[in-house]
Amino acid sequence: MSELFEFGKKVLQSQPFSQLLGAELTLFEAGSAEITLVVRDDLKQQHGFVHGGVVSYLADNCLTYAGGSVLGDSVTSEYKINYVRPAIGHTLIARATVLSSGKRQAVCECRVFAILKQETLVAIAQGTINKVDKNSNGD
Repeated sequence: MSELFEFGKKVLQSQPFSQLLGAELTLFEAGSAEITLVVRDDLKQQHGFVHGGVVSYLADNCLTYAGGSVLGDSVTSEYKINYVRPAIGHTLIARATVLSSGKRQAVCECRVFAILKQETLVAIAQGTINKVDKNSNGD
């Protein structure tokens, strides 16, 4: 495993919400990332498919991983998500890539798939990821 992938796994393990959901980093290399999540009943909404907030979490985190792969320590500045069909399956996979990057920000795209008998696209997201300024006091 690469140093970047090992680093990424440690970061995910340090995120309590990611641990609560059971997210797993399955790919992390320059310009791309993949996060998977095994679907449980407590992650579903009243119609029986995965709650949109869970799908959105996967997209958001995966976008930030992709951006962080080229920027270093990063956070999401903004993102937009389109749900294209219900997330029905036993596993969700989010795959994100960097579309464009500079010194301080990257624009990334993420596609979220549900796996039942095959991969089915359930959401598409695009976001802007910003490098964390270590010298800033948060203002």
